[in-house]
Amino acid sequence: MNKFKQISLSFGKDFLGFVLLLLFLVLFFNIESFKNERAGLTVPDSWLNVNTIFLGIVIEAVPFILLGVFVSALIQIYVKEDLIHRYLPKNAYAALLPAAVLGAIFPICECAIVPIVRRLIKKGMPLHVGVVFLVAAPILNPVVAASTFFAFRTDLTVLYARMGLAFVLSIIIGGVLYIVFKNRDQLKWTKEELVGRQVVLETGATSPRKMNRLKQTLYHAADEFFLMGKFLILGAFIAALFQTFLDRSILQAIGSNEFSSTAVMMAFAFLLSLCSEADAFVAASFGNTFTTGSLIAFLVYGPMIDLKNTIMLFAFFKAKFVLIFIGVVTAVVFISVVALQLLAII
Repeated sequence: MNKFKQISLSFGKDFLGFVLLLLFLVLFFNIESFKNERAGLTVPDSWLNVNTIFLGIVIEAVPFILLGVFVSALIQIYVKEDLIHRYLPKNAYAALLPAAVLGAIFPICECAIVPIVRRLIKKGMPLHVGVVFLVAAPILNPVVAASTFFAFRTDLTVLYARMGLAFVLSIIIGGVLYIVFKNRDQLKWTKEELVGRQVVLETGATSPRKMNRLKQTLYHAADEFFLMGKFLILGAFIAALFQTFLDRSILQAIGSNEFSSTAVMMAFAFLLSLCSEADAFVAASFGNTFTTGSLIAFLVYGPMIDLKNTIMLFAFFKAKFVLIFIGVVTAVVFISVVALQLLAII
C-alpha cells in the first residue's frame, strides 16, 4: 500500500509539473487573445514586451536544454562510474586542469550544462571537477569563441581576455570549492534516486529495469527535460520581468567607473540570463557606454552564473553549496577584472 502511495505521489508531482509547463506556454503564446478592447480587457504594452522577451529566452534555451538532457541521458546509460575514476587524475588539484580543457572541447552553453554536470557528479565525478566544467564549458567552447570574435573583431582584446580569464578562473573557482567542501555530497537526491543508489551500492546492479539502451536513453531524457523545463520557464519569466521593468538609464550613468561599471555589468549579466552563444553581440552594443573591462566581466560572469541557472542549481543542489558557489564566482570574477583594469591590462 505504501509503495502504491509513493507511486501515486510521484505521478501526481510529475503530472502537476507537466500541467504547469503547459499552462505557462498556453498563456504566453496566446497572450494577444486576452487583449479584447470591446470586452474591456487590455494588456499593457509592457506586459506584451515581457511576453516577447520570455518567449525569446525560452525558444533560445529549449534546443540547448534538449541537447543537455540527451547528453545527460547518454551519460547515465553509457558512462560507467569506474570509467570516470580511471581517467581522472587521483590528485584533486591535478584534476582541475583536465576539467577546464574538457570545457573547451564541447559546444555546450549554460542552458544545457546543469543537467550534464549533475549527471556526471551522480556518476562519480568529484564535485570540484564538476564545478570547473560547469563554469568553463559555457565560455570556452568553439561556438562562443566564434561569436565573440565576430562581435568584437575590431578589438580582439575582449576575445583573448574572455577566454583566458574563463580558463584560469574556472580552475581557481574549482580549487576554492574543493577547499570548502572537500567533495562532500552537495546534490539533492529524490527518494527514488536514493533507493536506486542504495541498490547499486549493495548489489552492484546498474539497471534494475529491463529495457534496451535506446528506450532507457529516451526515458531518462524525457524525465530530465520536464524536470529542468519547469525551472527554465520560471527563470525565463523572472528574467523577462527584469529586462522589461529595469531602468537601464540609471545604470548607464555610472558606466564609466572601473568599479561601478564592472559591478553593474555583472548584475546585467545575471539578470538578463542571455545564452552564452549570443551574449557577445549584446555586450558589443554597450561598447560606447561601459568600459572594456566591464564588458569582459559581463561576458565571463553571465555564462558562469545567471538567474535561470541559479534557479536550476537551487533545485538540484543544496542551498549552502549554491550560495557559496555564487559568492565565490562573483568575488573571483569581480576582483580579477578590477585588478586587470587597474593594471591597465584590459
